Amino acid sequence: MTSLPVPERLRPLLDPASPVQRVAGRLVAAGHQAYLVGGTVRDALLDRRPGPEEKIDVDLTTDARPDEIVRAIDGLAEHVWLQGQQFGTVGARVDGVDFEITTFRAEVYRSDSRKPEVSYSDDIETDLSRRDFTVNAMALRLPEPELVDPYEGATDLATRRLRTPLAPEISFGDDPLRMMRAARFIAGFGLEPDAALIAAVVDMRSRLEIVSAERTRDELSKLLVVEDPSLGLWFLCETGLADEFLPELNAMRLEQDPIHTHKDVLAHTIAVVRNTRSELRVRLAALLHDIGKPKTRSIGPDGVSFHHHEVVGARMADERMRALRFSSDMVEDVTKLIYLHLRIHTYAMGWTDKAVRRYARDAGSLLDQLNHLVRCDCTTRNKAKARGLQRRMDELEARIETLREQEELDAIRPPLNGNQVMQSLAVKPGPVVGEALDFLLELRLDEGPMKEDEAYRRLREWARQRGIEPAPN
Repeated sequence: MTSLPVPERLRPLLDPASPVQRVAGRLVAAGHQAYLVGGTVRDALLDRRPGPEEKIDVDLTTDARPDEIVRAIDGLAEHVWLQGQQFGTVGARVDGVDFEITTFRAEVYRSDSRKPEVSYSDDIETDLSRRDFTVNAMALRLPEPELVDPYEGATDLATRRLRTPLAPEISFGDDPLRMMRAARFIAGFGLEPDAALIAAVVDMRSRLEIVSAERTRDELSKLLVVEDPSLGLWFLCETGLADEFLPELNAMRLEQDPIHTHKDVLAHTIAVVRNTRSELRVRLAALLHDIGKPKTRSIGPDGVSFHHHEVVGARMADERMRALRFSSDMVEDVTKLIYLHLRIHTYAMGWTDKAVRRYARDAGSLLDQLNHLVRCDCTTRNKAKARGLQRRMDELEARIETLREQEELDAIRPPLNGNQVMQSLAVKPGPVVGEALDFLLELRLDEGPMKEDEAYRRLREWARQRGIEPAPN
């Protein structure tokens, strides 16, 4: 152990009156050890400060067994959660701060199981040896802070190196999801993976199959929302790890045709992800927006084309995201963004107000995200071409704002509702009502806002043309 000048961001946590020291004090008073571990220690050494709305969770580790932890914090914690007790973790809230207090442990996955087998240890160094990376295998002893760093995590942080405490085969055997987590640490902290770590991922990537889809989804999501996920995405692709859960990525590594040269779709995709803001929906759409290209790729007299790749890609994204257990809302939003992301390219041909209304209506609440994705999808080095796209987007957004000021553009609907249609046409619920509403919606898109009397008149005309006699006025 070494003495540690306490980083400024840790001082509030280590104040004797802080919840951290009060919990640690209870454990020590009961004859146990207490250490602050995890991202809190790592981020303190990096001087990474949480955002204004970022919630601070505290990880402590101890030689106390779960039942001893519960007894030690009895009367101190406002809430105690025992869902993780079988894995050695007790959750607690003290003065509004959430804790995970975990018994020193080693966890190992059986080759045929998705759930870890947990065994306890009695010393901090053994516990740290089973953690994912050296930069996370540091602990701060409490109540008097002393740094425990047996695997030189602080040095690795300073030299921007990503290693595992033990051989990477052991670390990834303990939890194969750590191979994906490596991508997040490469991208999020700018760490360079060592050769042994890379080789282990290449050799062990198939072990990811025992990890649940939900855990894989969550780790991918965490990677996508780091400031720049590019290096992490390239790591997933180049090691082949992406093939285990998102094979569509490496499928976009299209070879250049010997006659018609074109840009690599995967490189373009990762550039688009980097361009977009750190918002999961937009980043997922950016990642998947061109996955339909390999299936639609054709070479003709004019070169390479990918006709209707947005339609094929939306279907493929839907299937892949459901396999990864994304929520229905997320799947629906991302696939809509993919399906609509090319529509702007017809704008140069001239859009009527109807087309602008339809664009805004089809995008709905995703209009801002769609426009942002379209702008970020332009990665060409041709400055004139890039300026042309941005100019078209500026014009389109200006027209949307003009129409929004004139009418309820964000809530376009038929000028009459279903009950009004049934009453006017003297019909019962059925296909005719749906057809009538579709007709009225087209009118609204074509002509803009319409008074109710005019809507009734046009509806009656439409009905008579179809042999439906409207009800008397």
